Amino acid sequence: MDRLQALRVFVAVAEAQSFAGGARATGLSSPSATRAIGTLETALGARLFTRSTRRVRLTEVGQAYLAEVREILALLQAADDTASGAANTPVGQLRITCPQEFGRIHVTPLLTEFLDRYPQVSADVLMVDRIVNLVEEGFDIAARIGHLPSSELTAVRLGRVRRVICGSPDYFATWGRPQAPADLASHRVVSLAAGNPSGEWRFGPEGAQAARVHSRLRVSSVAAAIDIARQGWGLCRVLSYQVGPDLETGRLQTVLEDHEPAPLPIHFVHVEGRRAAAKVRAFIDFAAPRLRRLEILQ
Repeated sequence: MDRLQALRVFVAVAEAQSFAGGARATGLSSPSATRAIGTLETALGARLFTRSTRRVRLTEVGQAYLAEVREILALLQAADDTASGAANTPVGQLRITCPQEFGRIHVTPLLTEFLDRYPQVSADVLMVDRIVNLVEEGFDIAARIGHLPSSELTAVRLGRVRRVICGSPDYFATWGRPQAPADLASHRVVSLAAGNPSGEWRFGPEGAQAARVHSRLRVSSVAAAIDIARQGWGLCRVLSYQVGPDLETGRLQTVLEDHEPAPLPIHFVHVEGRRAAAKVRAFIDFAAPRLRRLEILQ
């Protein structure tokens, strides 16, 4: 087996955390994959994996090597695509990461339409509420909500969202509407488990004003918090796009609009800049204009 194929096997085994899984991904037998990794480790003079009866794990050296190998294989694929003309034809697997609710509400509906348009593209979407390292974890595009730190990533602006406090008309009929952030202390509040553990919500354009919120109910799901607010039990604080249809129909209403923090920008980010693969450029060119037209992201 040549060195390039061994590198591909290494990446596949690392992603599957299994020699058998890596072998299946590369079309090899398990013994062939095991021999490839053994030969690679011998050539490097370093252990890339620790083995157990159930799974394999990357060593510290293996983790660093994985990031470098992924970049090498991506560059090689880009060179091959350019030479074959595929750089101008969207093909291959597109890996996208995005926040859970943004992915469910906005990304996946666009993605299915995109896949219908480009039948040679497949997609893998990781919807998770954390910052994913595109290079280390092997993703092509990330949708990110919030201000971006300085980096070498290419960013495409999609719009912005507000942090809103909302409740149902039935709740407001029973409990009244808070007129100032301090009034929240006497209201029922559903908070998110991943939110601020101090029990304080920040208000104002610079977030300079704080109000202590007593939450009798904490949930780990944004969708669950919104459902509880719809039922009239209490107030929740979410991003405006997450309750767009509810606000349009009046099922939920916002309060304390004059005290909201500054809106948060939304971007697609990717690594390659102008050298991005055709599948990356095509998806951004397809999805970005459609997202920008959404009133809830204005």
